[in-house]
Amino acid sequence: MAARLAPAITPDTEFFWNGLRENKLLIQRCGGCGELRHPPRPMCPHCRSLEWDTIEASGLGTVYSYVMPHEPKFPFFDYPYVVALVELEEGVRLVSNMTGIDPPDVTTGLAVQVYYQTFDDGLVLHQFRPRGRSARLDAIDSEGQA
Repeated sequence: MAARLAPAITPDTEFFWNGLRENKLLIQRCGGCGELRHPPRPMCPHCRSLEWDTIEASGLGTVYSYVMPHEPKFPFFDYPYVVALVELEEGVRLVSNMTGIDPPDVTTGLAVQVYYQTFDDGLVLHQFRPRGRSARLDAIDSEGQA
C-alpha cells in the first residue's frame, strides 16, 4: 500500500489535513456555543455561528460501526480491510480505517487509538488500531500492513 487517493482539501478542511501532517487529530469547536463538530464545515449546525477554533482530540475512542468493503477492488488497499466509524472520547464521530486486528475480530464498542500513517506521496492519514497495541508495531503500520 504505497499510495492513496488524496482528499479534496478546502478552506473548511485545510486545518484538519495540516494537523494530520503534524500527527494531531484536530476537531472543530464552535466559537458561539462550544459544540464540537466533524466533518468540518463553515457554520455551526447548533447555533449557526460562523466563528470556530480547534481542539486537539485525545485520539482515543470506540468503534461505533464498521464495514468490510469487498467491491470495487482498489489497488491501494489490502483486502480484507475495515472502515470504521469511530466515536472519539470527545463525542464526535469520524470515519477511518482499522488496522492491527483481523477484520473478523472487529466489534462495535472496541476500544481504539489513533495513529498516523504517511504514504509514499507524503499524504498523512489517521488510522485506528485496538487500544493498547504495542508502539513497536508503528513501523509495520507505516509500511501499510496490519
